[in-house]
Amino acid sequence: MSNLISVEIIATKILEIRSKRVMLGSHLAKLYGVTVKRLNEQVKRNKKRFPDDFMYQLTRQEVANLKSHFATSGWGGVRKLPYVFTQEDVAMLSSVLNSERAIQVNILIMRAFVKLRELLLTHKELAIKLESLEKKYANHDEKIKKIFEAIRQLMLPPDEPKRRIGFH
Repeated sequence: MSNLISVEIIATKILEIRSKRVMLGSHLAKLYGVTVKRLNEQVKRNKKRFPDDFMYQLTRQEVANLKSHFATSGWGGVRKLPYVFTQEDVAMLSSVLNSERAIQVNILIMRAFVKLRELLLTHKELAIKLESLEKKYANHDEKIKKIFEAIRQLMLPPDEPKRRIGFH
């Protein structure tokens, strides 16, 4: 299983919506090897396991924002607004889908959430240390200020690659 899906690939599917880290139901269905319809059916049959603060349906505006973020005009004829699942809901999915694949994928997804949290924590710690150093050397010459500015630029997230349109 881990040969088919890497933690890094799963981590790219984790989005931040409404200040929560979530995964789209369609992404989860694909990872679990089931249809979105089957995933939603199992969630509805086990509603007690999926409270509204863990899983929620996106608004039309949120869907439009995601489409523009991913530079896509549509998601294969989606008729209903998609659901997103927090880390807590993902933990429940393997029990309601009840397959070996669901268990293995769930383990990888949990690892991806943990890895993402560790990366964010490391980035925060680095920013705090850099700020401390900047204050310490604030009165020094211009070369040191340029070094700090260069480090700050390196800490910025990379620009989203522009999707090329047309024939190449």
